[in-house]
Amino acid sequence: MRRRALLLASPLLLLARPAAADLIFVLNSGDSSILVLDAATRQEVRRIPALREVHHLVMHPNGRDLLIADSGGNELLIVDPMTGEPRRRERVSNPYHLAFSPDGQHLVVCSLRRNQVDIYQASDLTLLARLRTPDKPSHMAFRPDSKIVYVTLQGTGTVIAISMETREPLWETPVGREPAGIIWHNDRLIVGIMGSDHFAVLNPVTKEIERQIPIGRGAHTIFAQPDGKALWATSRVQSRLAEIDPATLDVRRIIEISGGPDCITFEPDGHLWVTLRWAGRIARVDPRTGEYETNRVGRSPHGIFFQTVRAEQV
Repeated sequence: MRRRALLLASPLLLLARPAAADLIFVLNSGDSSILVLDAATRQEVRRIPALREVHHLVMHPNGRDLLIADSGGNELLIVDPMTGEPRRRERVSNPYHLAFSPDGQHLVVCSLRRNQVDIYQASDLTLLARLRTPDKPSHMAFRPDSKIVYVTLQGTGTVIAISMETREPLWETPVGREPAGIIWHNDRLIVGIMGSDHFAVLNPVTKEIERQIPIGRGAHTIFAQPDGKALWATSRVQSRLAEIDPATLDVRRIIEISGGPDCITFEPDGHLWVTLRWAGRIARVDPRTGEYETNRVGRSPHGIFFQTVRAEQV
């Protein structure tokens, strides 16, 4: 397998770049910074200082605002996704993981340290409800109709279902030690069991674990390929990237990538960008061959986001 490390330029605040260069946003949780790269050259475009500890990010349904969660700094940093230029900062209580409901009406924020799940109005970030939860609410997934959000609780080894209509818990069920990433797929919830070596397939109606998908120790997060032809899951401890058949949920292949692969984002042509949490790098993976290249970024890179930029958008 071809593995080539690419070093970045000196960390300047702002470097010249072509007007229509696609961008990669990398959240360095250990450096308290957001790194913006030119996706073609891998050169640094901008480095945005954060207050303390950035982990996850999400695009607003309006397509104009990229929300970056600084959990230790208790704020959301809102930036222009086309340039990486910061627009404003909003005070938010310990935002760790965040996602918008499929209907675009609500933003849900998980607070890993404060054991709370907050529901905001998407249009103006008004806090609508705060739910106190058991230990360490981590990641979330929505039912496609936006009526229920499912949150993994790392400390209790469970998934909790929360009604978006009543803003109250509906049920809680055990799934395994330290559950992390979770997605909705074909009427099932697929949950990374970080304290073990597999993803659990949970039936949200019966609350039963119907099967396990083994991929390696530290099974963490899972992402759907935009064209629907594959699911990609990461194993942080055993350092693996797994391609999963979306119809059968069988593992098609395992790609060994040292450094603790964590979050994933996709290019329109199908390439994957993966943060390597323990190595201070990101990897660009060719899904056809499994070959990859790595770039040095900052300490403990976590969230990552690919933004297509066209000349008329800049």
